[in-house]
Amino acid sequence: MKKYQGKSVSEGIAIGKLRVYSREQRIIEKRRTEDVDRELGRFEDARASVALELSQLYQETARKAGDQVAAIFQGHSLILQDEVVIDFIREMIRTQKVDAESAVAAAGEKFAGVFEQLDDPYFKERAADVKDVKERVLRKLRGGSEEPDQEEEEPVILIARELTPSQTVCMDPSKILGFVTELGSANSHVAILSRAMGIAALTGIRFTEEMDGKLVVLDGFSGELILEPDETSLAGYQEKQKGQEERQKLLAELRGKEDVTADGRRMDLFANVGSLEEVKRALENDARGIGLFRTEFLYLGKTDFPSEEEQFQAYKEALEQMEGKKVIIRTLDVGADKQTDYLQMEPEANPALGCRGIRLCLRRPDIFKTQLRALVRASAYGNLGILYPMIISVDEIRQIKALVNEVKAELEEEGISYGTFEQGVMIETPAAVMISSALAKEVDFFSIGTNDLTQYTLAVDRQDVKLDDLFDPRHPAVMELIRMTVEN
Repeated sequence: MKKYQGKSVSEGIAIGKLRVYSREQRIIEKRRTEDVDRELGRFEDARASVALELSQLYQETARKAGDQVAAIFQGHSLILQDEVVIDFIREMIRTQKVDAESAVAAAGEKFAGVFEQLDDPYFKERAADVKDVKERVLRKLRGGSEEPDQEEEEPVILIARELTPSQTVCMDPSKILGFVTELGSANSHVAILSRAMGIAALTGIRFTEEMDGKLVVLDGFSGELILEPDETSLAGYQEKQKGQEERQKLLAELRGKEDVTADGRRMDLFANVGSLEEVKRALENDARGIGLFRTEFLYLGKTDFPSEEEQFQAYKEALEQMEGKKVIIRTLDVGADKQTDYLQMEPEANPALGCRGIRLCLRRPDIFKTQLRALVRASAYGNLGILYPMIISVDEIRQIKALVNEVKAELEEEGISYGTFEQGVMIETPAAVMISSALAKEVDFFSIGTNDLTQYTLAVDRQDVKLDDLFDPRHPAVMELIRMTVEN
């Protein structure tokens, strides 16, 4: 028996055979060319093909694991669209007269190297994203598609030097007991995906090919990997694993019971979802309703706006699945930091304070009205609440209501039926809190967005890991704003 100490990035106990995962990295030799235009064309064709591939991967991941996990591939799309990277590749082909493969490989190494040299662990991990995109484009240039992963007959614990998001997502979860990598951190995509998939995972474990096929225990609580455990250790971990399973069974017994605190206070637990697949899981876990249905998965990772019909079908399906339980659907909430090409949004110095949420929707009524039409039509199929994000004034609510009334009038004129629905606002800015008594007279309900409310109140960027110690949702100022909102 031998123990290896790593770092846990996803909790759980896994027991099984270890499979060393390796994918051969091809060395790209710099090749000269006289046909520069041909190589530029090959690069553009490969880039377009990868863009489509990433769009499909985003949709598939959003369906399986939700839009927050799928956002990994939206990030890859942004790398593919980055003008600095594109210009570097084009310029290298033109000036050095090399083939597209050489230029793409050089760009990948250069920009991945920039991230790897940074101290911030979050940004350091983005080097893996650059490498992943580079490999995708190179595969297209070589005329290949996604390379098949190693097929397993039985579930295994997979160990690798590092795993790209593409490799992780494309694996069959039923064949994976756990993930172990030598490189990576809690911010790595394999860590994020493992947590989303409920699979135990460790990082920081060095390994050799000789470990392949041997029995191991992965302890996602202590961060240990135990190679060839003795009988006593194995029995102990099997008991611990059994305890985990028993806990899940006990949680399952809570289905159908009321949501009541120990002191008798009743409150309904609603689910937060970002895909239709998550709506199913919410129902399986006895959610009383959907408190937030994020609609961004319908927009991101695509090459064009979702049609009214596409949106209508998605909203209708969610409402029908919930069988009369409340479903609160938030209208499009994107900004310059989370967008796609067809939105054509200009870069902003501070996207968190820029044209996002309802600001974008009111400036683009063509986008907004399409979504409103789909939502109002879907109201005939369930208990719908429409939620508007990033509100800071009563005037915004009145503009929204005018558009909703226009939509109703148009549908009536077209002979299209709709049901009743509620309208609410996100309270996620101090401004919304201070005028919440006036907003309450205009809408049916509030939804408090504590992440952004904390960010704007404390002047702390919630994406900046260096400021994690200052980002406190229980700060007295935040609690006071919540109290004011509830009272108003």
